[in-house]
Amino acid sequence: MDSGGFSEPWRGHYAHPCAWDQQFPPLAMTEMFAASVAANPNLPLSDFYGRTTSYAETMAEVRAFAAGLQALGITKGDRVGLFLPNVPAYLAAYFGAMLAGATVVNFSPLYTPEELEAQVADSGARLLVTIDSSALLPTALTVLRGSPLEKLIVASLADMLPFLQGIGLRLLRRRQLTPVPAAPDVVAWRAMLSREAPRPIVIDPLHDLALLQYTGGTTGTPKGAMLTHQNLTANARQIEAIDPHRRERDVIVGVLPFFHVFANACVLNRTVFNGGCIAMLPRFDAGQCLKTVSRTRATSMPGVPTMYQALLDHPDIDRTDFTSLRICISGGAPLPLPIKQRFEAATGAKLVEGYGLTETSGVVSSNPFEGDERPGSIGHPFPGTHLRLLDKEDPARDAPAGEPGELAILGPQVMQGYWNLPGADAEVFAMRGEERWLRTGDVATIDAEGYVRIVDRIKDMIAVGGFKVFPSQVEAVLLKHPAVREALVIGVPDDYRGESPRAFVTLQPDTDETGAALAQWLNQRLGKHERVDAVVVRSSLPKTMVGKLDRKALRAEVAAG
Repeated sequence: MDSGGFSEPWRGHYAHPCAWDQQFPPLAMTEMFAASVAANPNLPLSDFYGRTTSYAETMAEVRAFAAGLQALGITKGDRVGLFLPNVPAYLAAYFGAMLAGATVVNFSPLYTPEELEAQVADSGARLLVTIDSSALLPTALTVLRGSPLEKLIVASLADMLPFLQGIGLRLLRRRQLTPVPAAPDVVAWRAMLSREAPRPIVIDPLHDLALLQYTGGTTGTPKGAMLTHQNLTANARQIEAIDPHRRERDVIVGVLPFFHVFANACVLNRTVFNGGCIAMLPRFDAGQCLKTVSRTRATSMPGVPTMYQALLDHPDIDRTDFTSLRICISGGAPLPLPIKQRFEAATGAKLVEGYGLTETSGVVSSNPFEGDERPGSIGHPFPGTHLRLLDKEDPARDAPAGEPGELAILGPQVMQGYWNLPGADAEVFAMRGEERWLRTGDVATIDAEGYVRIVDRIKDMIAVGGFKVFPSQVEAVLLKHPAVREALVIGVPDDYRGESPRAFVTLQPDTDETGAALAQWLNQRLGKHERVDAVVVRSSLPKTMVGKLDRKALRAEVAAG
């Protein structure tokens, strides 16, 4: 079999998609959760700075929240938004909304009010769940007043912490909390927990949406990927299937943010399916991660390369007990070989690179957890996942044999389409008979053993420490500055984050704004992951023959310079 393109798709373990239902029978998220509760009622599902909550205790809160939602009029198919970091309330809100028949919508805690309001409006979310953190509640309140949201539900961060830490937060760190206003459309979490039993809802796993997950798609404009219950449970089972330790209970360090599809698949859904425990951390701090690994006897910590680099750079790395750590999955950005080698030497654990998309409910492929891996590749496709390479110029054809092509995916984890954008399906799916192959926008090769390598990106999105930044959105903010005439944003190599956004501008006549001043102005208006490392003022920007700003040419100039 030639390296590169194929006349026939490379199929991960199975010859035809009809095998999906045999290998991954239809399963609702609520059924998956209930089965894990029944099998592990007294074992901890979550650990939050030492405060543990069992599966049975979590289920009680899930049922109470579901009943509370139904009492507010939430019905099957309604959208419930989660504007939350990694905290125990996330689990109850996530599974509780699904138990009530609703579709969960994840919103990044990094969003500005404008970004959150736009996605609340697009999704049609009726309710939003957040916490009383000063980093989140003010934004949520702003959006509540300026959007069609009906209710804002606010959980107490102090209530979720161990007793003494909760008292300390209330007394000594009050600036980190925002008082919850007394208003009819603002409801405290405790008041949402009904004593009534939730009404049973019939869920069709193959067609009912469990999650609306926003992604950049292929154009840079955020789109809501429609993920069914079966999409999510199939991917959780696919991740479990490749783990040689799957019969052993896991303790996962949950520092990847739950709102991100990588964490949703590898940390949340798969751990629940496994009956494991999630040691939650609401933000990444290298020292706290190392302490959590030792304290909880963690078996895994999925992350992005910048996290592993930060752990290696921390002075406590040599004093951390890693004997329980088995395998860590790196995703979100290419894993540099030196980081892999140093992490494995320091911890004794395996660090493997995987690949996935929001549109695939999380994960598509991974290097083997044991045996022959190929550093620099994204490994093999998961069981039931089929890959093919499309011609880069004409997706209606396959790539010529021996040549790279656009990676396309077929599998039970592939989304149903984009929310409210039926016309976008024609762009993101390539049809082969009745099969819809998801176009990734990534150019890849596949070798004779089925190892996949990403060699280029069609998309303009910038990968910043596992997050994707849309250049057009940063440019739109920059163009609001009265001195800016033209703007282009590209990604430049960054040893720590993989890539950093960098802006290049031309100025209006008779203005003399500096790049440093523009960068300071711009970064105050962006989410943390979107902030540029510099604004470069130029006399001109490259353009195409028709006068359009040429991002590709700018990239080439910067790379050459």
